[in-house]
Amino acid sequence: MLTQKLLKFFIIFALFIKLSVAYFAADWSTTELHYQYGNLMVPGTIGRGDAETSILTYQHASGWKYGDNFFFVDFLDDSLTDGFNDSDYYGELYLNFSLGKILDRPLEIGPIKDVGIIGGLNIAGDANVRKYLPGIRLSMDFPGFAFFNMDITGYIDDSDGIPRGAPGEDDSFMIDFNWAYPLALGSHDFSIEGHIEYIGQRTNEFGAEVSDWVFGQPQFRYDLGKSLFATPNILYLGVEWQFWFNKLGDDDTDENVVQALVVWRL
Repeated sequence: MLTQKLLKFFIIFALFIKLSVAYFAADWSTTELHYQYGNLMVPGTIGRGDAETSILTYQHASGWKYGDNFFFVDFLDDSLTDGFNDSDYYGELYLNFSLGKILDRPLEIGPIKDVGIIGGLNIAGDANVRKYLPGIRLSMDFPGFAFFNMDITGYIDDSDGIPRGAPGEDDSFMIDFNWAYPLALGSHDFSIEGHIEYIGQRTNEFGAEVSDWVFGQPQFRYDLGKSLFATPNILYLGVEWQFWFNKLGDDDTDENVVQALVVWRL
């Protein structure tokens, strides 16, 4: 289970973000707590095997006058004591500046409804990994989708490397598809949402190959709050399918796991 230290940090962080959103007066915002549980793989470069893993996620998305923001922080703890996912954290932040909003005119080209300039930051705790992801976002207009984006970015390493963490790496690139698709069946509401990313091959500081990977986390959610309490968009129950081919760049580790998922929208 997650340690008291991580839980305390999590609560303080969540309150800080909530107050920040109120102060900057976002046009819209969505903040969620996720709890996931599943049997995740340990890459062969670390020790190989699998471990029962709990993940507590704080996730936030918001929009403002010139764009939108998205970030999440995962707090992870597994059943092994191998230094991987042991009371650890991992986070990603993306700031998107909409050219349509900035120029105050539509930038529609076929299925593309907007173009954005995006900047990302990925941080891993114990591994002391930092990645910068500058690039562009193509926002698509597909029927039925609440949103569908394609992000094309660099994947620039600024990690501490050995001996302070994981080995440093050459720079690469990322292509990420992220979406939300709501649907209804009678009086019951569902959604399919998540992302799938591709990150290109690179080399670490020892000259060893870090394989390219495909990593996806589609979620299937059921609006339990609407059914139980007649209050929609508060409590969701579902599953998250996590597939990761060449997990963390290890071409001997492929993950294919369905995790239990509970989402509380704040």
